[in-house]
Amino acid sequence: MAFNIIHEAKRCLNCKKPMCRTGCPINTPIPDMIQTFLGGNINKAGEMLFENNPLSVICSLICNHENQCEGHCVLNHKNMPVHISTIENYISDNYFDKLHFDDIKKNGMRAGIIGGGPAGLTIAIILARRGYDITIFESREKIGGVLRYGIPEFRLPKTIIERYKKLLLSMGIKIRPNTAIGTTITVDDMFRDGYSAIFIGTGVWKPNTLHIKGETLGNVHFAINYLTNPDVYTLGESLNIIGAGNSAMDVARTALRHGCKEVNVFSRSDHLAASEVEVEYAKIDGVNFYVHVEPVEITDEGTVFVELECDGHGNLSPIKGTEKLYPATSTIIAISQGPKDRIVSTTSGLDVNDKGLLVTNTYGETTRDGIFASGDVVRGARTVVEAVNYSKQVADAMDKYMQSTNK
Repeated sequence: MAFNIIHEAKRCLNCKKPMCRTGCPINTPIPDMIQTFLGGNINKAGEMLFENNPLSVICSLICNHENQCEGHCVLNHKNMPVHISTIENYISDNYFDKLHFDDIKKNGMRAGIIGGGPAGLTIAIILARRGYDITIFESREKIGGVLRYGIPEFRLPKTIIERYKKLLLSMGIKIRPNTAIGTTITVDDMFRDGYSAIFIGTGVWKPNTLHIKGETLGNVHFAINYLTNPDVYTLGESLNIIGAGNSAMDVARTALRHGCKEVNVFSRSDHLAASEVEVEYAKIDGVNFYVHVEPVEITDEGTVFVELECDGHGNLSPIKGTEKLYPATSTIIAISQGPKDRIVSTTSGLDVNDKGLLVTNTYGETTRDGIFASGDVVRGARTVVEAVNYSKQVADAMDKYMQSTNK
């Protein structure tokens, strides 16, 4: 493996204008990292990656590389881009367990992190390194958020998240599992107890619905709920999935690994929302795809779809008389999700938009002083690397705020 990684790294042209870096949402210093690695300093290369992206070892596995760094590599014109993700993962994984932060000088200020997902982990690591006393409030029994409960094991091994937990604890970060802010404990309670600032990174865990007949039947489920714990679901031998994003691909491939013999994915458009690589993996695994159809009813026997036609301007409309039942023992709805309102409903001064997402400015400041937010709860369901990038800016803003208010 090491020989292959080195061989792949040597293919990097070290471009003066690295388009790979331009294509990366977090602006990873890719050519510099690769050249440092080839120069024999893997630890320095790992440090470069971690300083730029605390979740580098995770993003190297789950990012949409074909549309980001690798998709922008100049060698992609010959359909042979440098496998940057593989190189990044090798270096990041090697460096991660060497991380030690024994010299952190505490500044006496306390910050609360609500949500242990990608945004919360990023904020916690950055602020802890700057001397803040950090507590992560996680509503579930384990940290990770979408990393643990929304991405299948075959894409992201949960052992990586456990390694992050070990790192957090070594940095003095406290974790309160099974603690949902807005129930027994409120944001006001946290301010009462001396938190200088509070970060909300609770993600989006409320499934969007279709509002069609049959959604309450016993053989119907939602993607985000299924991915949280597939083992507790009995889907039967066949499954229809409504929606064709990356979550739908995760559901499809997971279901096949949990005993489903036939899995069908249905999309309104022939342009599938999932990344090309995820679709290819799904097809290899045996998933069937149907496009230009729209669900009209879910039954005990399966899902009824109607065919759609395009008017030539990109607008799709149903074709009367084309309704057809696609048999399946279960149906899973995978059309994204929105935020829950537990915190907003118990906290005064927090504004949300028409989708229930928290309203913030460029720096993640909410409409209530001292409360910040980023990630999916602000921007809706996005990629992990986008959440990390935005959260880096928010961590700086929180640091500046707490320093200014505690003089």
